[in-house]
Amino acid sequence: MNSPYPTPPKAVAPDRRVVAVTLAGFCTFLDLYATQPLLPLFVRLFHAPTAQVSLTVSAATLAVALGAPFAGLLADRVGRKPVIVASIFGLVLPTALAATATTLHALIFWRLLQGLCMPGIFAVTMAYISEEWAGGAGSAMAGYVTGNVLGGFSGRFLSGLIAEHFGWREAFGVLAALNLLGAVAVWRWLPPSSRFQPQTDWGASLRAMGQHLQNPTLLATYAVGFNVLFSLVATFTYITFYLAAPPFRLGTLALGSVFLTYLLGAFVTPLGGRWIDRVGPRVALATALTVSSAGVLLTLAPRLPLVIVGLAGCCSGVFVCQAAASSFVGKAASHARSSATGLYVTFYYVGGSVGATLTGLFWARGGWPACVALVVGVQALTAIIALTFWRQPEAGLRMGGCKRTHKKTKSPNADTEPGPHGTGGGRFFGRV
Repeated sequence: MNSPYPTPPKAVAPDRRVVAVTLAGFCTFLDLYATQPLLPLFVRLFHAPTAQVSLTVSAATLAVALGAPFAGLLADRVGRKPVIVASIFGLVLPTALAATATTLHALIFWRLLQGLCMPGIFAVTMAYISEEWAGGAGSAMAGYVTGNVLGGFSGRFLSGLIAEHFGWREAFGVLAALNLLGAVAVWRWLPPSSRFQPQTDWGASLRAMGQHLQNPTLLATYAVGFNVLFSLVATFTYITFYLAAPPFRLGTLALGSVFLTYLLGAFVTPLGGRWIDRVGPRVALATALTVSSAGVLLTLAPRLPLVIVGLAGCCSGVFVCQAAASSFVGKAASHARSSATGLYVTFYYVGGSVGATLTGLFWARGGWPACVALVVGVQALTAIIALTFWRQPEAGLRMGGCKRTHKKTKSPNADTEPGPHGTGGGRFFGRV
């Protein structure tokens, strides 16, 4: 029987789809954490306390959290590609205007506007992948997360490098130019959705969100996402203050170079995607959290090489955790998956905002050791949540997958047909 969906455009090679979603992830993470290596510089430049300059990080992540559900609703109505492309082009303007800020408050404002442009890329690209990849979505999602990794490293490294030699304003100008190039590439290479069905009843989408918030498995997944970004942002925001102080005394360029550890994630994440396909999100998450916690503890060693190794372990583990949690959203949501993904992104980035602010209290009271204790405690809680609440859904989905195999042999897309609200009903990473 012929597939009920139109054939994707033949003019766009499948590998270009992966390149396009990778670039989409790259462009947003290029800007999101770009101020982290600049925080000690901002303390001196704006004569502001540590907690206040950290708002240049948390303002962006909070804006992402607030905008994510609405980006999902808009994408359910007008389509995935229009929202993704418009969001990347829109990100160029506040990034460029951040270079004109003369006060810390002005800079925080532009960072907030940057964050508001990002949900249309984060949440909608994840929904696009879940719909458009009939098989091998784990590899596609891993490609997207790899773009996140490369963008996160590039934004931090370039901002530190350019600020050291030219100035922090010039750093934002370069980031804006890179965003513009990325927007053009995604517009050219990302094919229109072939499986998208528009959802015009926003009331139904809002009701679906309410249903998602009553789903214990989804709530547990949202808590996992919250904790995953909490630990990453807390670690990489306050490690800059730790390494800028004695005995390390690193400058802006050296602090930016610390984020070379992110490049390890570019290699680990694609392997992690295939590993998640094989062992399942639950086992992968618990293992990755163990690696990440061990890395955070290693940063307590008073030697820079050991700190770098610890940071590499921390971020690599977190990247695999993010891929595992993202995949599980598709397992836990039986319908309206774009809305479910939007809520996941909201909780995820609220976690990042809380990680950037709450950890400041621990830094003020106990320095870096107190921050490490907080992060390890949060990661232990994350493992407990996943091991407790992810068990039954996986078993149920495995049974459901068997039933579909036996009862719907006529449909080649049984695992990827849209749910009742127009978003893909398939699973991100295949059967567990």
